[in-house]
Amino acid sequence: MAAPRPVGPLEGLVEGLIGPGRAVALGLDLPLGLPRAYAAERAEADFPQFLRGLAARPAFFEVSAGLETVSPERPFYPARGIKGMTRAAHAAALGFSGPEGLSRWCDRATAERPAGAPVFWTLGANQSGKAAIGAWRDWLVPALGAGMPVRLWPFEGGLLELLAPGRAVLAEVYPAEALRQCGLRLAGSKRTQGSRRALAPALFAVLAARRVVADPALAAAIADGFGADAAGEDRFDSVIGLLGMIGVLDGARPDFIPDDPWIRRWEGWVLGQTALPRGLTP
Repeated sequence: MAAPRPVGPLEGLVEGLIGPGRAVALGLDLPLGLPRAYAAERAEADFPQFLRGLAARPAFFEVSAGLETVSPERPFYPARGIKGMTRAAHAAALGFSGPEGLSRWCDRATAERPAGAPVFWTLGANQSGKAAIGAWRDWLVPALGAGMPVRLWPFEGGLLELLAPGRAVLAEVYPAEALRQCGLRLAGSKRTQGSRRALAPALFAVLAARRVVADPALAAAIADGFGADAAGEDRFDSVIGLLGMIGVLDGARPDFIPDDPWIRRWEGWVLGQTALPRGLTP
């Protein structure tokens, strides 16, 4: 395993990863899917078809500054902090019966971890909307439109089933989930170098258990807590997410997909997650 680095220009990313005859599994720390309350009103068959159609709907990615412009054709909100704004009001503007409609099943809290952020919410540290906009608009939609050899897990099949030479399989990973899958527990915040550095011995043990050999740059980064700059948390997350994916590829974790048609067609799932949301069964 090499040390994390920025991917560079998104154009050509898929081709550069695949190379001649290589099968690629790529974990993405961002939403791949839509909540069922939103999907229930769509005419498309599934999320991959919905993504392809966004090439003709650029307004979908415009973040609303106020609730008056929120709609199913422009669901992302808010562009900035506004006094009195709530997720309940956001959900109501989208026609949902309550704020839970903003979340996919895999976004909700389980017995093993807290809830993740709703797909369309774009404000605060605990938000994933901006990542969805950036990845979908600037990379996935153009790549699918250009016919790149990309498959989306779990909508098009299981991870190992989809892997094939000359193809990239994209799966959603969630570092907070992967951390638990690896049996790791942070003492403190992952945003601080000291907390990440204190985890180094346990993280090296996980690499050994996963039969992963760290190159010298990665070993140094782990020992150092991934640096003191703001991007240290991102480098840490990328390594944790990759270890979670390796666990599934190597059989340490099941390639689990709940037997629920909304998840398999629209909502998606987090790779390696086996715990269902509290109080819910498929």
